[in-house]
Amino acid sequence: MRIVTATAVVLALASQAAPAATAQQPATDGIWRMEGYGTVLSIRNGTLQEYQTTAVSCLQGDSAQRTGPGTYAMSDGVVLTVRAQADRDHASMRADGDVGSRNLRRIPALPDACARPTAEDPRTAFDVFWQTFEENYPFFASKGIDWHKVRDQYRPGVHAGTTRDELYAVFTEMVQPLYDAHVVVQDGDHHFYQVRPGTVVPSGELDSEVKKFIVERDLKDARNLQDFAQGRITYADLPGGQGYLRISGFAGYAGDRAYAAQLAELDRALDTVLSQERTRRLKGLIIDLRINGGGDDALGLHIAERLTDTPYLAYSKRARNDPADPTQHTRPQPAYVTPAQGPHYTGPVAVLTGGSTVSAGETFTQALMDRPDKTVRIGQPTQGVFSDVMVRKLPNGMSAGLPNEEFLTRSGRTFDGTGIPPHLTEPVFTKDEFDKKRDSAFDRAVNVLRKTGVTAS
Repeated sequence: MRIVTATAVVLALASQAAPAATAQQPATDGIWRMEGYGTVLSIRNGTLQEYQTTAVSCLQGDSAQRTGPGTYAMSDGVVLTVRAQADRDHASMRADGDVGSRNLRRIPALPDACARPTAEDPRTAFDVFWQTFEENYPFFASKGIDWHKVRDQYRPGVHAGTTRDELYAVFTEMVQPLYDAHVVVQDGDHHFYQVRPGTVVPSGELDSEVKKFIVERDLKDARNLQDFAQGRITYADLPGGQGYLRISGFAGYAGDRAYAAQLAELDRALDTVLSQERTRRLKGLIIDLRINGGGDDALGLHIAERLTDTPYLAYSKRARNDPADPTQHTRPQPAYVTPAQGPHYTGPVAVLTGGSTVSAGETFTQALMDRPDKTVRIGQPTQGVFSDVMVRKLPNGMSAGLPNEEFLTRSGRTFDGTGIPPHLTEPVFTKDEFDKKRDSAFDRAVNVLRKTGVTAS
C-alpha cells in the first residue's frame, strides 16, 4: 500500500487548449485535474502543489520541487514523474513504488473554492470529513452502512463549542463500524484505525514474537538461515529440499526511504535467495506472509517476477470516479508480472496468509493467484484492504485516511472486506497454537509441497 494524498473528483471542468511549451514553460506547467482522486495540481515555476477538493472544500495539500525534466521530489523523498501527452491537454503522474499512474486533464484555473479560506470551526471540519468519505469511499453498500444516516446522527451534536477531543471522538465513532484498516483518523499523537473483527494488527511486537517462534520451532533444523532488508525478509533452506521465505512487509528495507533504495535492497536479497544454483535444486518454496504490514505494491510485483518464466496479469486497478455514484470507476489499469532477467524459480509455491496479511501483503498474494505454476494458499483469509490510502487534510488541522481503489482479478472479482481466502484452511498463530507449540499452516505447507502433482483447486 502506498500512502497518497489525493481524493475523488467533483464535476469535471472543460479543458482548454494549452499554450505551446517553451524552454521557460515546460509542457506540464499549468493547472490539472486528476481523474478519480478529487485532486487538482498546480505546476508552476518548478513547484508542484496539490489541492484536495470536495464539493464543499478546497484545501492545499502536499508540494514537491522539480528535480529534473518532469520529475518532482516531495519532502519525504517520494519522487513524482509527470508526463504530458501529445495533445498537451492530458498528462499522467506516477509516484515511485506505485502500480499504475494517475490521469490528468488540463483545466483553465483552480476551482473558485481554492481562492477562498476555509473556516476552521468544528462544523466545517465535520462537513469536510463527511463529504470526503461521501465522494470517495467505495464500500458503504458492501458494508451495510448508510453514510447519510451517519451524518444525520452526528452532525446535530457538533457546534462551535465542540472541543477538539470531542470532535476526534465523533469522527472515530462514525467510521468504527466500517472495520476498515485503511480508514484512519489522526489528530497529533491521536491515531485511530481498526482491523477486521477476529484479526490482529501486524505490529512490530507481534512480528518479533512470531519470528522468534518460527525460528525456534519451524526452522530449528534449517540451513542457511539469513535475514535481509533490515530483518523484514528471512530465508532458510528446509531439510526436505524446500525453501522458506518470510516477508514481514514491503517497506523499511533500507535506511534511505526512497523507493530506489528499497528496490536495491530487495534485489540484493533476491539475488542471494533465488540464486541460479538454488533455483535449480529447490523442490518447493514456502512464502510466509502471515504477519505482513504492507508497503509498496511494486515491490511485491518485483518478487513475483522472480517466480515465473511466463508473463501474466497480476491484477487491474481502478479508482472510484464519480462523487455522486460509487459504482462509477476509472478505466482499470492492468499490472502484469513480467519474468525477471536472470535466475527465477518456477516450481511449486505455498503461500501462507492470515488476517495480519495486510495491504501490499494482499496485493502480492493476489499477484500470485494466477501464477502459471503450482501455487497453493494455506492459512486464513487476508485482512481485506488493497487500495492506496488517501490522506486528506481537514481545515482544523486533523487528517483522515481512506481507500478509494479496487484491485480486480482477471475475472473482475475483488476481495475488499472479506480478504483473499486460502485454498487450505489452517489456524494461524492462535493462543492454542502457541501454547501447544504448533504451526499447523507451516506443517501443512511442508506436507503439500512434498507431494508431487498436488495443485490448488
